[in-house]
Amino acid sequence: MTAFPPLNHVALTVRDLTVSGPWYGALFGAEPAIDEDTDPDLHHTVWVVGTGTLIGLHQHGTAAPAEAFSEFRVGLDHVAFGVADRSELEKWAARLDELGIEHGAVKDASYGSGVSFRDPDGIALEFFAPPA
Repeated sequence: MTAFPPLNHVALTVRDLTVSGPWYGALFGAEPAIDEDTDPDLHHTVWVVGTGTLIGLHQHGTAAPAEAFSEFRVGLDHVAFGVADRSELEKWAARLDELGIEHGAVKDASYGSGVSFRDPDGIALEFFAPPA
């Protein structure tokens, strides 16, 4: 068997693409590569980030449940975007400030450093740098 394959894409369900689409577009600093209805009950918008990973937003025809996202529920905890080092991490924290996106302080641990933030639906996101 060959080596385990790299991550290809992450698809996140959002409540309202008219809110989340522009938010992610500003975060990524790019226009989506795909923005289409695949059937009457699904619209998806997809960006290509980093070295080719796809980040997709799905809005289903069936309304999302009323409860907010929680990393304490079984399923997704968070999505982390890797940066080269702590200096680059600090630049991304400053970029979040420029975009008006609330975020936590840079947290350092033995395994690396991160800054956490949430999208309009409360989905937990992070920029993460390996240890120095």
